[in-house]
Amino acid sequence: MTQVSIIHNPRCSKSRQTLALLEEKGCDIQIIEYLKTPLTQLEIRGILDKLAITPRQLMRTKEDEYKSQGLADIEDDELLIQAMVDTPKLIERPIVLANNRAAIGRPPENVLSIL
Repeated sequence: MTQVSIIHNPRCSKSRQTLALLEEKGCDIQIIEYLKTPLTQLEIRGILDKLAITPRQLMRTKEDEYKSQGLADIEDDELLIQAMVDTPKLIERPIVLANNRAAIGRPPENVLSIL
């Protein structure tokens, strides 16, 4: 049985679909509701490293909070990471962590490559 963690928002349909897919595969799942338990800078950096993407690529750039905080004009990766710590809603979801790798579940089948 594969041990996985899912950075999850139960109100998001893609997140729910990804969780259901992991359950179908019989994974041992740790659910992290990141809106209730925000990720730390260190955790976000670890996810970015595993995904091999930039902080901006992990952000939901269409959210009102992204626009209201003026994040499109910020080039400093550390400030973008801090914005995700301070406003977890900005983090793309769901993110699945397994086997020292990560995948974003958009579409949900993306996560199968790391199981």
